Amino acid sequence: MNSQEYIEVSFRITPYSDENAEILMAELEDVPFESFTCEEPYLKGYIPKEKYNSGMVRLVLDGLDESFGVEFSSALIPPVNWNAVWEQQFSPIVVDNKCTIKAPFHKGLKRTRFNITIEPKMAFGTGHHQTTYMMCRALLDNESSVRGKVVMDMGCGTAILAILAAKMGAAHTYGIDIDAVAAVSAYDNAKINKVSRHVETYCGDASLLQAGKYDVLLANINRNILIQDIPTYSRSLKKGGLLFVSGFYVEDMPMIRGVAERSGLRFASSDSLDGWCCIKFVKS
Repeated sequence: MNSQEYIEVSFRITPYSDENAEILMAELEDVPFESFTCEEPYLKGYIPKEKYNSGMVRLVLDGLDESFGVEFSSALIPPVNWNAVWEQQFSPIVVDNKCTIKAPFHKGLKRTRFNITIEPKMAFGTGHHQTTYMMCRALLDNESSVRGKVVMDMGCGTAILAILAAKMGAAHTYGIDIDAVAAVSAYDNAKINKVSRHVETYCGDASLLQAGKYDVLLANINRNILIQDIPTYSRSLKKGGLLFVSGFYVEDMPMIRGVAERSGLRFASSDSLDGWCCIKFVKS
């Protein structure tokens, strides 16, 4: 992979907002980008040269509604040693002195109760984002509700949350991600952390959820997807099950809470960090 040539596609979003960037990422799900970065006013996507199809990108953009405008350009970037890049950019994360998230090249760290090694690649999250941090904290604060239970990590990315749940003693954890590369990465990380017997990962969306199956469901996804899928999340939870959601701003909490409560979920608590929000619901 180190010698792979990539295309950088720059999407200029007008007006730019994190929400508009998240909407655009969701719309581009059928284009096999391996990662995205946000550099206002741009969303930048990275895709192997041989997989890039500008016509497919134009087709997606032509189908967008008119709430914001997008112009795009592309450029070939030379082969990059991504491992070296990550070594420079990925620092360990410690959540409440209980959980450490690190890469294989981090050595000599003080061990915490739960230690997670993530093979850093071009995408899918490494725990640095505030929402991932809060979701980890939510799990750690609800250990008795995780131990021995069935947990679903919806939009699992690198599977940090699924792996943490497995290490906390969940009977079984599942991860689903719309990106096939992410789903494979998630399983690889489960093997690295020696919990692959307890973690299953799948490529798909909320339609894969099974009714009444899960004790805990974790969804760190953008606001619009949450609003769309919370009714499905609720149906998939056992009575008394817990739903933790993040990926949206504090000001969006009333909207998320309204959808959840109309779907048979009871508000339990919320957390916030740097303007981002995490909410805990209980299935009635």
